Amino acid sequence: MLSVFYITFMSLLHKKIFFIPLLLFIILLAGTIGYIIIEEMTLIDALYMTVITLATVGFREVKDLSEAGKIFTIVLILSGFGVFTYALTIGARIIIEGEIKEVFKKRKMRKKVEALSGHYIVCGYGRMGSIIVKELLANKMPIVIIEKNALNLPDNDNITYFVGDATNDEILKSAGIERAKGLITVLPSDAENLYVVLSARELNKDLFIVARAVEKEAEPKLKRAGANRVVSPYFIGGLRIAHTVLRPNVVDFLEFATSSEYVEIQIEEIDISPKSSLIGKSISQIGIGKDLGIIIIGIRRADGRMKFNPNSQTIIKEGDTLIVLGQTDNLLKLEKLAKE
Repeated sequence: MLSVFYITFMSLLHKKIFFIPLLLFIILLAGTIGYIIIEEMTLIDALYMTVITLATVGFREVKDLSEAGKIFTIVLILSGFGVFTYALTIGARIIIEGEIKEVFKKRKMRKKVEALSGHYIVCGYGRMGSIIVKELLANKMPIVIIEKNALNLPDNDNITYFVGDATNDEILKSAGIERAKGLITVLPSDAENLYVVLSARELNKDLFIVARAVEKEAEPKLKRAGANRVVSPYFIGGLRIAHTVLRPNVVDFLEFATSSEYVEIQIEEIDISPKSSLIGKSISQIGIGKDLGIIIIGIRRADGRMKFNPNSQTIIKEGDTLIVLGQTDNLLKLEKLAKE
C-alpha cells in the first residue's frame, strides 16, 4: 500500500514539474499583453513592467498608471505571488522526494542483503567489475556490489549494491561479509585491494577471496594478506593474445566452453559431497561418459593435488572436485548425482 502511494505521488509530482514553467510563461504573457492593451505601452516596456511587478523589486514604473492599470497590477501581483509560492512548494517537494527515494532504496538494499547467505561481494564496478558481475549473474550467483562512485553503478533494481569505500569494515559488514561465500576485489590500485583483502580475511576466516594485482610485485603480498587467488589482468591478457596467435582454435574452444553466452556446452567444476553415491566408484562404473556424454578433464583431490585426464579406473573420493566438459543439461544431472 505504501509503495503504491509513493509511485502515485512521484507520478503527480513529475507532471507538476513540467506544468510550472508553462504557468510562469502564461502569467508573463498575460501581464505583458495586459499592459500593452490597458496602458498602451510598447512591448519592451510592458514586459519590463510585468517582470518588476511579479518580482516585487520596487523599481520605478515606466509611466504613471491609470486606475484600470493599478487594478490590473494588483491582480497581477496576487496571481504572480500564488504562482511563485506554488513553484517553491513543488521545488521543496522535489528535494524531499529525492531524500525519500534514497531512504526507500537504502532500506530495500539492507533487507535484500540481510536475506542473503553464501553470496559473493564484488568490490569495484569499473570495466572489469561489470564483466565479473555479468558472468556471475548469468550463472545465477547472488552478488552484492560495493562501489565508491554512484554514477558507475548499473540502473538495475535487481542488482544489490552499496555506495561506499570497500576498504571500510562497516561497508563490508553492510554487504554481509560474515555470511558471504566469496569476495572479489578489483579496485584500481594494489594498495586498495590489499587493504580489502586484509579486512575481509579478518572479518570472515572461511571467505574465498580473489584479488586483482596491477603490479606483479603485489601478487605475493596479496596472497600473504589472505587472498586465495590473485589475478593479474595484464599478464593474462598478454598470454591470451599470444595464445590467440599460436593456438587460435584452442582459444576459441575455451572461450566457447567457459563463457555464459554459450549454453550448449560448458566447462564446470562439480564438488563431490560426503553423501554422494559416486564415492568409492570408478569413472567407468558411474558411466559419466557413456550415459551422460560428459568428459572428466581433471580431478582435484581434497588435499589439493590435481589429477589430469583421469582414466576409466580412477576412483571418485569424498571431497573431490571434478573438472568436467559437457552439455549444460547433463552437467546438471551429474551435479545432482554428486550431491545425493
